[in-house]
This record gives sequence, structure tokens and C-alpha cells, in this order.
Amino acid sequence: MPCASVPPPDPPLGSSTSAGSATRLAALDLGTNTVRLLVAEAAGSAWRALHEAQRVTRLGEGQTAAAGRLQEPAIRRTLETIAEFVASAQRFGISRLRMVATSAVREAPNRAEFTARVESATGQAVEVVSGEEEAGLTLLGVSAGLRELDGAFLLFDIGGGSTELVLARHGRAFRALSLRLGVVPLAERFIDTRPVEPDRLALLRAELDARLAAEIPAELSEATTGPLVGTAGTVTTLAALDLALARYDAQRVHGHVLRRPAVEALLARTAALTLGERAALPCLEPGRADVLVPGIVICLAALARLRRESLIVSDWGLREGIVHQMLGV
Repeated sequence: MPCASVPPPDPPLGSSTSAGSATRLAALDLGTNTVRLLVAEAAGSAWRALHEAQRVTRLGEGQTAAAGRLQEPAIRRTLETIAEFVASAQRFGISRLRMVATSAVREAPNRAEFTARVESATGQAVEVVSGEEEAGLTLLGVSAGLRELDGAFLLFDIGGGSTELVLARHGRAFRALSLRLGVVPLAERFIDTRPVEPDRLALLRAELDARLAAEIPAELSEATTGPLVGTAGTVTTLAALDLALARYDAQRVHGHVLRRPAVEALLARTAALTLGERAALPCLEPGRADVLVPGIVICLAALARLRRESLIVSDWGLREGIVHQMLGV
């Protein structure tokens, strides 16, 4: 069974809040694969997590085959989760909630219908961000969580519907790139319930190597200063598997260094499993079994294209970036 999680550490951002001066905020990330909630208590620029939740709703399921339209079953289950998460956040007495939608919604011809239904169901507006805005928010969260990255580094975020890359210098985006390359459409094309056959895996790897070679400019691929940092579900799952965790532990995952041979070994191990066997791996979030192999292949293609042998894993990302931007940090 997928493992339970150990709560993440309080953010290392200053003194703790006091009851008299604290305000409570919520960040909701509507991704192509996963909906994520973070409720935070803040005083000034310092904050701590009060509550976190996430659920795979696969909002982008079937979107590619339907000319980019969000499909009704995916909309319904995502709306149900959003309403539940908003109600959960409101029970904490929040003063503000910011809901951000990413790739699946911004690419959808019926995005206005979807956002209107969310607002009708919850009373909360949805902010649809561009790929560059998504990259900037993710960078903000990663920079806050790995404060030792005070020079240049390269960030990548493998998502359900897109992959973002950011060349950062002193915590600011020098160059950001959003690729329409995500794990959900790849899983729909390449993954079924059986182990991934070597020939099929080779086709997937060749396609992603070619796409990244064509779409990542030399300015990013040749940026050798500073480390490579990865965030979001694929790399955090890889870190948990590499660490052989029985329970997901954000404190151990955050800052873990993943090396290319370990990622190659995890690809070979997980591709050889059936979908059910993959779903039973420790620390694999329900609903992630089919997207894990495509995510690992994107990770390896990125390592190759960016000429790196390792990456630093960040458990912090878009949600934390939303909170920081709300606080004006």
C-alpha cells in the first residue's frame, strides 16, 4: 500500500507567529494531475504550515484526444475535491485563499466554463496562470525552501501537462521556459496495465530526448553554473524510492541529491512492474502509478539535455510560492 506521510518541517523563515498578529492564508494548486492545498499561518514574512492535502484527480485526463477540452468526468471529480479542500481551508479561519490553475486549464477551450463552475461551487475565483508565471511561482517556493541556493541554479518542474525550466540567479528568474510536455498525455499514449516493454520504453525515451533537444535552447542547456534542482511529484517520489522510505518524509526528501545512475536503476525497476505492482510501491501516491515511468523518462532526458549527473530535490514548489507571493515576500 502507498505509505503515509510524515508532516513536513515548519518553514525556515524566521520567528514563529504569535496569536495576536497572525493571519491565515490558503494556497490551492489546480494541476493537470493533482490538486494541492496548503494552509499557512503568517506573521509578517514568516509563516508555518497548518494543514496540507493533495489528491490526484487527473483533470487533464483525455484532454489531448478531445482537442484540448476538459472532460466532464475529470471536471466533476476535480470540482468535488476543490470544494472539499476549500471547505477544509475555511475551517482554519483563513482570511484569504488564492486558487491557481495551470496547464490543463490554460490550454482548454472550455476553461471559462470550468472556472465559472469552480466559482459557483465554492464562491472562490480561479486564477489561470501562464507557463512563465507558473515557473516564477515555483521558483519562489523552491528558493524559499532551499535558501542555501543563493547563487545561480537551474530549476525544472515536471507536471501533469507541462514542464517548466527556470534559470535562476540570486532567487530571480533570468530565463523561464514552459514546455507542453507532461506526464498525463504521455501515460495515455505509452502506459497500460502491463510492464513497459523495452521497445516501447526505448520509443518513449527517444521521443523525449528529441523533443528536449529541439525545444530547450542552448542558453539553458549550456548553463553549467550552479546545481540542477527538481520539484513536484516525479522527483519527490524518486527521492522517496531512492531513500527506501517506508513513509514519505518531507524532511528527508527535501534537499536529497538524486544521481543519474540511481534514476536509471529506478526506471528499470518500475518499468518492469505491472501497474498494480507499481501502485503498491512504498510512498507512491494513489493515482500516480501510470505517470511514474513517463515522469522518470522526462527526468532522465532533462539530465542528459542539461548535461547534469545529479539533481537536488525540493519538496517545496508552487503552493509555497503562492503563499510567498501573497505575503509579498
